[in-house]
Amino acid sequence: MAQDRTSRDPSSSAQGAAGEAAQHPWVKNLARVGLAAVGVVYVVVGGLALRLALGSGGGGGGAPDQQAALQQIQGAPLGRFLLGLIALGLCGYLIWRLTEAFADVQGEGSEPKGLAKRAGHAINGLVYGGIGLQAGLMALGRSSGGGGSSQQEWTARFMSLPFGRWLVGLAGLLVIGYGMYQIYEAWQEKYREKLIYGRMSAGERRWVDPLSKAGLVAHGIVLGLIGAFLIQAAYTFDSQQAQGLGGALNEIAQQPFGPWLLGIVALGLAAYGVYKLAQARYHRVLAR
Repeated sequence: MAQDRTSRDPSSSAQGAAGEAAQHPWVKNLARVGLAAVGVVYVVVGGLALRLALGSGGGGGGAPDQQAALQQIQGAPLGRFLLGLIALGLCGYLIWRLTEAFADVQGEGSEPKGLAKRAGHAINGLVYGGIGLQAGLMALGRSSGGGGSSQQEWTARFMSLPFGRWLVGLAGLLVIGYGMYQIYEAWQEKYREKLIYGRMSAGERRWVDPLSKAGLVAHGIVLGLIGAFLIQAAYTFDSQQAQGLGGALNEIAQQPFGPWLLGIVALGLAAYGVYKLAQARYHRVLAR
């Protein structure tokens, strides 16, 4: 009887269907391509930010962001083809993150902590799905708009909603919390739980730990700044205060010893990209 009730439960059926989708080889392959695409984007962002820190320019006005990375790829040989691959990969990444959230692929559970992690998977997928949409538009030769203005536009839309100001502030707190968790992941080496070390060569194991730690710390710091910008936007009721990755890097560059700090963070973001590339190949769930 219990089994019959479970089979008639729409939420259980939906979760089961999502779980089956998550185990499908093409979903896994798309997710791995998506992780690789995220890695490539961050390696390019790190390289552009390092150029800016060294005084060579970041490929446009101000500090680079994911949009600048996509523009840099667009200008490379076969740029539109590469952008198409990135768009496809990030679409797969979105599908994977949503199946993680709804099917609980990684066994996070239904307790508040587990539900928060699963919600984080969904939000993470939606963010990179948006970047994938930008890449797809650029691959088709269409403008996708600027990264910073898009951030401010979406913040303004949310603040126009009932309780929107509080929602933006809450989003800022969540982004800061996720950034702090990434730093915690680096400190406690939690990232190791996502990787199959047994399949790595000795050389790969030597570089994957320091690069993963540096990458997670740098990305966590940047997320903390982005979250602080959102809270400031909510507090002042001014969507222009909201900034994305480029704004966070600009803020770092304006601090005392800014070029040095920016260079360190740039190397960290490139390392985060390499960490994502390692996940694409050795992710514990996807590589099964």
